[in-house]
Amino acid sequence: MRSFNVPARAPEPRQARHRSRTGGPIYRIRLIFDRYKGTFKGMEGEARKYFTDISPRSWEHPADRAALTALKQIPGMDEVLKFFIGGTGEKSIRLLFMASAVRVTQRQFSHVYKLTQEAASILDAPDMPEVFVTQNPSLQAGAVGVRKPFIMLNSALVERFSEEELLTVLGHEMGHVISGHVLYKTLLWFLLNASIAVLRLPVTQLALMGIIAALREWDRKSELSADRAGLLTIQDPDTSYRVLMKLAGGTQIEHMDIEEFCEQAEDYDAGDNLFDGVFKMLNLVWQSHPFPVMRLAALRQWVSDGDYDAIMGGQYQRRGPEEKEDIRKDFQDAAREYQDEFRRSKDPLAQAMSRAGETAENVRKRAEDFFQSVFRGDQ
Repeated sequence: MRSFNVPARAPEPRQARHRSRTGGPIYRIRLIFDRYKGTFKGMEGEARKYFTDISPRSWEHPADRAALTALKQIPGMDEVLKFFIGGTGEKSIRLLFMASAVRVTQRQFSHVYKLTQEAASILDAPDMPEVFVTQNPSLQAGAVGVRKPFIMLNSALVERFSEEELLTVLGHEMGHVISGHVLYKTLLWFLLNASIAVLRLPVTQLALMGIIAALREWDRKSELSADRAGLLTIQDPDTSYRVLMKLAGGTQIEHMDIEEFCEQAEDYDAGDNLFDGVFKMLNLVWQSHPFPVMRLAALRQWVSDGDYDAIMGGQYQRRGPEEKEDIRKDFQDAAREYQDEFRRSKDPLAQAMSRAGETAENVRKRAEDFFQSVFRGDQ
């Protein structure tokens, strides 16, 4: 971690609202470390900010919200969810990790435990999820669960990532948990890994294929939201960019350069002709995540647009009774995001779509029709 700043007077303990696995209260990580008489530091040596009552809508990507809204409306989804929640899906996954991985506690991977507390405190999570470290050489992490979500970290991440990078990853996964992504991510994991014969789902094979395709499409959008949550946790854009570079090229970061990687992202965006745009879509369709260069470009744009700085300055949506889902606004926001993305892009296919000159209402309607057609289980 970064160096500690020694204050003239130790702060008074302040209890967090989330609780530990054992049910007892836990204190914000900066106060747990009060024995060092210091606070964790973020970018440029400043103490990290804690976002009290922050709503996940503050970091959620518009396309994520629109895709999830459409996903909930596809035929057969309610039946699959009821079957899954009422069955043993979550329990079987949890037992799998209880048997084959190491649960993070104050005595096992204690540094990861403290970082998890830090991430939960910064994003003001209602509860601190459990974390499991599983033996795996790939640089991956995930969050699954229904009633009691948990985070899984591959051992390669714990071994090869710095503590700042691990905090970014934990903030990313915490964002999935707080945004309510884990129910659908768990459903997708179960549908992809369990035998169809064993599942005995109350839907046709064709409808199930549509549900899986819809879940994959939404899942990629949700990663853009979680990347923002990871940045809000670490509060240092370069660290977030470095994590994405490692996911693309491995852990030898001394042989990589952030600016060069950003130029690579711009080159990928530009393309040579309309066919490049088609190839990009075909390459992406079977991926579980957007490609790292795409994620980096999207995250940099969010920072450049000023939304990140606004949240850091305390301007963010709070949780509360007035907070409600606005389906029409979600589609409008997604359409506006696509308009802006096409306008900024140098990709010939995107520019051709941008030059179509549609009105804002037409774009909104086309975005709504697009998501509903993608997430329609009978196609």
